[in-house]
Amino acid sequence: MAQTDVLLTKQPAPQTIPACELPPKLYDVARNTGAYTSSGLATSGFRTAKYLVDEWFQNCYARYHQAFADRDHSERQRHESRQLAAETEALAQRTQADSTRKVGERLQDMHCWKSELQHEVGELGAETDLLLAQKQRIERALDATAVPFSIASDNLQCRERRQHPDLVRDYVEMELLKEAELIRNIQELLKRTIMQAVSQIRMNREHKERCEMDWSDKVEAYNIDETCARYHNQSTEVQFHPHSTKFEESASTPESWAKFTQENLHRAERERLASVNLRGLIDCILRDTAEDLRLQCDAVNLAFGRRCEELEDARHKLGHHLQKTLREITDQEHNVAALKQAIKDKEVPLKVAQTRLYQRSHRPNVELCRDTAQFRLVNEVEELNMSLAALKDKLLEAEQSLRNLEDTRMSLEKDIAVKTNSLFIDRQKCMTHRARYPTILQLAGYQ
Repeated sequence: MAQTDVLLTKQPAPQTIPACELPPKLYDVARNTGAYTSSGLATSGFRTAKYLVDEWFQNCYARYHQAFADRDHSERQRHESRQLAAETEALAQRTQADSTRKVGERLQDMHCWKSELQHEVGELGAETDLLLAQKQRIERALDATAVPFSIASDNLQCRERRQHPDLVRDYVEMELLKEAELIRNIQELLKRTIMQAVSQIRMNREHKERCEMDWSDKVEAYNIDETCARYHNQSTEVQFHPHSTKFEESASTPESWAKFTQENLHRAERERLASVNLRGLIDCILRDTAEDLRLQCDAVNLAFGRRCEELEDARHKLGHHLQKTLREITDQEHNVAALKQAIKDKEVPLKVAQTRLYQRSHRPNVELCRDTAQFRLVNEVEELNMSLAALKDKLLEAEQSLRNLEDTRMSLEKDIAVKTNSLFIDRQKCMTHRARYPTILQLAGYQ
C-alpha cells in the first residue's frame, strides 16, 4: 500500500511552457513576382526559383516549433501515462481488495446461514426421530387395546350363556358395553393420531430435505467463494474468461437469496414446533386413554365383584330356603302318611257301625224300632263319614301342598343351579380372563 500511495502522488509538470496548444502562426508566402522572377506561361504551376531567406528562417522556425511541440506533447503523454498507470494500478488493487473483502463478507453470510441451516437440519432430524418414537408408542398402544377389546367382547359373549332368570341387563353388562364402546373410540382416536403423526413426519422430512438442499447449495457456493477468495495476482490457476461478467437471467438478488433461506428456516421451524406440539398431544392422549381404560377396567371389576357377591348371597339364601323346603317336604310326607293312616283307621269303625245298622235292619216286626241305639249308630256312621270326608279333604290339601313343595324344591334347585352357573361365568370365566388386562404402561405404549 505504501507503494500505491507513492504512485498516487502527482509529479509536477515541466515548467518550460504552459501545457496548452500554441496558436497557429500565419506566414506571408513570397510570390515570384517582380524583378528577378520567372513568370512565364510555360512555368505556370511550377516553382523554379529558390526560396527566400525569410522563407528559410520561417521553415526552420516551423520545424523548431513542431519538434518542441511534439516533445512537449510526448512528455505530457508520458507523464499522463505514468499517472494513469499508477492510478489504474491503485484502482485495480483497491478494487481487488474490495472484491476480496466483499467475497469474505459473503463467506461470512453464507457461513452464518449455513450454520443456521445445519442447526435446523439437526433439530428437525432429532425431532423427527422423537416423533417416530411417539408414533411407535401409539402403534404399541393401539395393539395393546386389542386385548381389552377381546376381553370385553368375550365377557359379553360368556354372559350371554347365562340362564333365565339371571339373563338380565345388569350394571355389569352396562359397564362392559361402556368399556367396549370406550375401547372402540380410543382405537379410532389412536388411528387418527397415527395418521396425523405420519403426515407430520412426512412434512418434517420434506422440509428437512429442503433445508439440506439449501445447505448443500450453500456449502458448494461457500467452497467456490472460498476458492475465489484465495486467488491473487500470483495465482497460477487464473485465466481470461471474457464472458464471465454477463449476469445470468436466473440469478437471484441478495434480498431474494436471503428471503429464500429465511423462508426455508421459518417453514422448518414452524413444522418442528408443530411436531413438538403433536408429541405433547400424543403424550396427553396416551396418558388419558390409558387412565380411562384402567378406570373403566376397575369399574367393570368392581361391578363384577358386587354382582358375584349378590349372586353368592342369593345362592346362599336359596340354599337356606331349599333346606327348609326339604324339611317341610319331609314333614308333609309324614303328614300325608298320617292322614292316610287316619283314614284307614276310620274305615274299620265305619264298617262296624254300618254292619250293626245292617244287622239291626233285619229285626222282625215291631222289633224294628228306632231306639236310641239306632239313632246313635246312625249318628256314628254320619260322624265317621264326616271325619273321613274331612280327612280326605285334608289329605288332598296335604298332597297338593306336598306337590307345591316339590315344585318349589325343583324351582329352588334350578335357581341355585342357575346362580351357580352365573357365578361360574362371572367369576371363573370373566374375572379370570380379565386378569390378563394390560397394564397402564402397556396401554400408554411404553411396552
